[in-house]
Amino acid sequence: QITAEYKSGLIEGSSGADLTGGLGIDTFFLAKKFDSFQYYEMNKELSEIADHNFRELGASNIRVNYGDSLELLKQTSQKFDWIYADPARRDEHGSKVYHLSDCTPDIPEELDFLLEKSDHILLKTSPILDITAGLRELHSVKEIHVIAVNNEVKELLWLIEKNWKSALKLTTINFQGKKVQKFSFDTEIKTLNTVLSKPLNYLYEPNAAIMKSGLFTEISTTFGVPKLHEHSHIYTSETLIKEFPGRQFQITEVKSFKDKRLKKRLKNKKANITTRNFPDSVENIRKKYKIQDGGSDYIFFTTNLEDEKIVIFCKKAKLT
Repeated sequence: QITAEYKSGLIEGSSGADLTGGLGIDTFFLAKKFDSFQYYEMNKELSEIADHNFRELGASNIRVNYGDSLELLKQTSQKFDWIYADPARRDEHGSKVYHLSDCTPDIPEELDFLLEKSDHILLKTSPILDITAGLRELHSVKEIHVIAVNNEVKELLWLIEKNWKSALKLTTINFQGKKVQKFSFDTEIKTLNTVLSKPLNYLYEPNAAIMKSGLFTEISTTFGVPKLHEHSHIYTSETLIKEFPGRQFQITEVKSFKDKRLKKRLKNKKANITTRNFPDSVENIRKKYKIQDGGSDYIFFTTNLEDEKIVIFCKKAKLT
């Protein structure tokens, strides 16, 4: 429901269509923003369930269509304000597919036809789809939204506009309980080169949506937080940046990984472990130092700007 409601806030108009209706959850929320809305589904049982649910919910502006949505669209002269699609990500054998062109319907193959039926298309894809690969398969992409719930990326949304040739806007959003972390960036804006720093007073770990987006330099520039290393993707600052879209920590101690006293400092400790740009895994570190999971201490194993392996001890930053 969280992601369906978010999608409904992106589009509106007189007429709309969902080409991949399924159980109709997205259709139900999207249809609230339209005078009339067409639901298409090639699975008869699903279409009957959705039809029943729409009637029970009083969604009288939704019309259920059973059959292949692309074939049915070719039989009508109707043009829509928006078309929505969530292509099936499994092949005929039930195996997962990882390219848009392997999904059903094949949106890259049918994109020009769909843009004859609507000037605006909202496409939902798997969170594991590589954004760069998706941009290679599609054209006229105006916006990409990376949606995470409780720091887990749930879906990528692609807003496609007919004949769009300007810059792409990339938006990340993380619904974390009652809090919403949102960060947008226009890719036409040229950013500065990445600024690096030794660990200062505070440490920042971007949320999952930021990590998926790849906006690592952009977030550093926007919030004025240098990175610890080009490839570490964790940030630092002298003063606390409460608006940073991710987790904020106060650094209590920094040690070299080569420090002979480190083993004694870590042994039998209870802490939350994170590795970033570090050769060993969290699991191996826990076993090696007998560190229990949990507690109020956070320890980052990472690499600094001088390519040295370091260990950063932290507490959650006080945001109030």
